[in-house]
Order: sequence, then C-alpha cells, then structure tokens
Amino acid sequence: MEITAAEWLAAMHLPEADIPDAIIVEGSWWRAQRATWRLSYLSEVRELEFPDIFWGRWKDKKIVFCVAYGAPRTVEIVHLFGLLGAKLAVQIGTCGGLQSYLQTGDVILPQTAVCREGVAYLYGAPELAPASSEWVERAKELLLARGHRTHAGPHLTWSALFPQNGQMIEDWHNAGYLSVDMETATTFAVSRYFHMPSVSMLVVWDDLARSRSFLDPLSAAELAALNRANASVYETALALAERL
Repeated sequence: MEITAAEWLAAMHLPEADIPDAIIVEGSWWRAQRATWRLSYLSEVRELEFPDIFWGRWKDKKIVFCVAYGAPRTVEIVHLFGLLGAKLAVQIGTCGGLQSYLQTGDVILPQTAVCREGVAYLYGAPELAPASSEWVERAKELLLARGHRTHAGPHLTWSALFPQNGQMIEDWHNAGYLSVDMETATTFAVSRYFHMPSVSMLVVWDDLARSRSFLDPLSAAELAALNRANASVYETALALAERL
C-alpha cells in the first residue's frame, strides 16, 4: 500500500518528534500478559491509534512495543516504523530448539534466517535474511554478562506453528539450523529493506530435537531458566536501544 510517512504519522496522531528510536516486536500467544509485563518498564506509555501498538520512553529513548504473532502481523509493524525512520528493530520471543545440545532458557541469536514464512521474499529476501552483525555481537555481550548461554548461527522462520512434522524437524536439524520461529526472517528482511539495523533474541522453549513441545511440563529449574531468559531478552533490547 502506497501510504506515505506523513499519512501514517497523521493517522496515528504521532508527532514527528516522537518517531521511535527502536521498535521491539514480540511473537507470543500471551498478548495481554506480555504487553502488561513489557510496558511496565516504560514511562509515558500510550497506545497509538491502531490497537496493540504502544509508545513509551526508556530513559532518553523512544520505544514502540508490539506483540505481533506470526509474519503477517510482524511485517505491518516493522514496515510501518521502518518507513518512519526508526533506528533499530529488535525481535524477541521464544523458539523451538533444533539441536540436542540446546537447553531450555538458552538464547538464540540468529545470524541469518531462512525465509519460509511467506513474507520476506516481498522485501527482496527470497532465501536468507541476515541480521545486523554488529547488533548481534552487542546483544551477545549483554546476555553473556547476565550469565546466559547464547548460540549464534543459522535459524529458520516457518509459516505456521502446527504443520511441523517429524520429517521436517529431522531435515531442519540435519541442515544445521539452531532453531525455528515464525517472525525473525520477516523482521530481518523488512528492516533491511528500510536500511534499519535488526537483531533477534529468541529463548529456547520447545525441544524439537527430542520431540518435546511447549505443552510438555518443565522442571522447576527449566521453568526458572525460561522465565529469566524471557525477562533478559526484553531488558537487553532496552539496553541495545540505549546504544543508539
């Protein structure tokens, strides 16, 4: 859609001076829970004229946060604020681990995302979408300082959660992909299209290499690791924004 930046600003009632420094997009089913949790860090929070797009301040930086589940919603948020001139896009969320050495609560830092979600090709990335390497290194540094296990490497973005059968997962494992989600390739491709740096930090939840889904119970230690990492990826996203 050929909508100009000026038209978007007017539609959102967003002054040009409030164009965000960074956008943080989280892929999650738990929209209300995540929004309440994440927005509690920010000041001057307001919902923009379109639902579930929240503006707020973190120290001296302007932040937009949105829970965007799947590529069709993610593309809208990243496109909109990429067009407006945001300086950084950060994707957070959880992922399925595809390698047996991964543990619940580890953080994946995709260096490239294989585009199988049906959107990235529209933004010039038919096969692979790269992260911004300098921001991957900055995120890794911050997460290691918090005591997290991190893994940087190739990642896969798939189109839907449920049509992932055992043969697919075996093929993805054998191809060397670390993990799978439904948003990262979109964020990378759209950000690159608008010359906006991007990084993704994904917490391992499903253990697909051993056929464990998010429905299977976690031990107390695994649940604590998952929760701690879910907090850290957002806090790290805000710390990255401080470096702009």
